Amino acid sequence: MTSKIAHLESRALISVRGPDARSFLNNLLTQDVLDLTPGMIRFAGLLSPPGRLLFDLFVVGESDGVTLDVDGQQRDALLQRLVMYRLRAKVDIMSDARSVFVSWPDVVEGFVADPRTGLLGGRAYGSNPTVTATSEAWDAHRLDVGVPDPTHDAGQDKTYPIEANFDLLNGIDFAKGCFVGQETTSRMKRRGEIRKRMLPIAFEGPAPLRGTELLNGDLRVGEVLTGRTGMAMSQVRLDRLDGDLTVDGRPVAVRWPVWMPR
Repeated sequence: MTSKIAHLESRALISVRGPDARSFLNNLLTQDVLDLTPGMIRFAGLLSPPGRLLFDLFVVGESDGVTLDVDGQQRDALLQRLVMYRLRAKVDIMSDARSVFVSWPDVVEGFVADPRTGLLGGRAYGSNPTVTATSEAWDAHRLDVGVPDPTHDAGQDKTYPIEANFDLLNGIDFAKGCFVGQETTSRMKRRGEIRKRMLPIAFEGPAPLRGTELLNGDLRVGEVLTGRTGMAMSQVRLDRLDGDLTVDGRPVAVRWPVWMPR
């Protein structure tokens, strides 16, 4: 299969440079940043103090700091929050005008493997590859792989990172030091209190409206998030999946991603 390349115009970059760049971000994000080498990419989140997901992002190692790959509509809000946290840290935080590209199903030359799962392909920044596909095609591929887009699927401050599968997609380093929201995140992992997760669902016809209930008989299982014809991401109760599921009266099948243990 020939690899495809798309320009993700919905993504934007933030530059964090300076002698304290890695330590500054390491105290905030769910991933370890201290040993990030130039060119390495990690998936991470910035949480609220109670532990809910505010921003999902990629952390890209640079020789003099770090680049953050974020949702374009959230870049300004994240910039403001980082500046608020900066205090006396010796860091420069600013927008980065470079573009974000993805390749799939393979990691083509000049790209770095997506840290969430190898099934997603690769990412590249500021290069000028030949674009052969649309961002909508990439989004369909992501959904086929079963990986959520937390920014669009859940919204800001609506869900816990583990409910968005960060623990299964290399988005949390449970062995690192403190980060914002760590107490709640670690407690959920330690106690196994994971009642809800984001899972893809398949059905016939157009995607139901966001927020449409997913039912098991008369029992509410969860709700539809975002999707397309035939498939959508959903937020579901894991203990209510046995049985005949429906949405809008249509039969629904949960599509367990191959990377997710059952």
